[in-house]
Amino acid sequence: MPSMITRRSALSFATTSLVAANAQARFAIPASHLVEEENIPPFWVSTAEEVRRFLDTKVRTGRVAAIGQTAGGREIRAVFYGDQRRGKGTSTFSGALGFRDVRAYLGPDWKRTVYWCVSAVHGGEFEGIMGAVNLLAVLETGTDLRGKRWPALVEAAGRVGRIVVIPITNVDGRVRVPLRMLKFQGTDHTLHEYFNTGAKPDGSIIGWPQCKEHIPLDFRTTQFPGGYPNDAGVNIQHDDFMENPQPETRALYRLATAERPDLILNMHTGANFLHPLRPSAEPVLTPVFDELYRRIMTPLTESGLQRSDNVAETTDPARERAFNHNLDTALNLHCGALSVTVESPAFDFNEGKRNGQPFFHSPENLLDAQMLTHQEALRYLADTGGRVAWTTPKG
Repeated sequence: MPSMITRRSALSFATTSLVAANAQARFAIPASHLVEEENIPPFWVSTAEEVRRFLDTKVRTGRVAAIGQTAGGREIRAVFYGDQRRGKGTSTFSGALGFRDVRAYLGPDWKRTVYWCVSAVHGGEFEGIMGAVNLLAVLETGTDLRGKRWPALVEAAGRVGRIVVIPITNVDGRVRVPLRMLKFQGTDHTLHEYFNTGAKPDGSIIGWPQCKEHIPLDFRTTQFPGGYPNDAGVNIQHDDFMENPQPETRALYRLATAERPDLILNMHTGANFLHPLRPSAEPVLTPVFDELYRRIMTPLTESGLQRSDNVAETTDPARERAFNHNLDTALNLHCGALSVTVESPAFDFNEGKRNGQPFFHSPENLLDAQMLTHQEALRYLADTGGRVAWTTPKG
């Protein structure tokens, strides 16, 4: 059996070799797939270059900083508002659970609440990026990039001690997808899957969940690998979290160690209507997720942004089964945060029906859904007090 040092060296060499091979791969994307939506609205900021320019020119109140690099060597940037937790705890997160008081991990500044928005773990999912950038616009100016005011969001943000926004986590995957916005295809999601899950050499869609069969993915075995993986071929949502995490995951781990967040929204695209997914996490957080779910889904339903207008139906968290182990689980076990994947609809296709009729997700109502989600999540965190209040035994 090889030593641990030898095995880790071999893993590092294999990863480096695959990154180099993947970087050299050439993608024969059919020209017909590269047609963008006409008249993309100005608020739809989604490419890596657009986000870079926004962070460099529009963020003044927040602090922009690099938190790490991708497997492909690209900078991962975050924006920070408010003050970081002061001081350190006396125990590990696991030790604090054993002690039955998470304050031993969070430290003396345990009353400070910390909110994260993590977007584009999958690089071909644009809606969360657009939402994160507009969230930054609201935090900076009170209005989104349309000029719409969000006073309730601003008020809730003012009651949260620390906010961290990562507009693009998987920068490799986002750079690989050569579009700002896919053209609306009705109920046909072929192009959406092509640019997300990738395609086989004959152009047929790899599909979901088949795209998870090969991690890491060798890009040379595809016509196009999609935006799910980084340049090492790894889907960060399903990384090797314990033994050999990718640079993007390590960056999130390091940041979580420093920030000790209470609530993380992991923004994705892949639903007919926006909804949070129940994470596979500590059972003690089950009722916390349930109430967060109700808080988010209620205004979405009342705004006509759900499949049904029946609030009792759409806000029942029992409809969400727990997903298997993924990035949200890893972040929860790492730092205790309730980390929740939120699936947004895509602009380019919609199979959902509302009142028996097809429903069109316009760019404007996609943005509204993103803003309402962040607003209600911030409100929930501010109202309830975060991890300590959620799980510390009374008395």
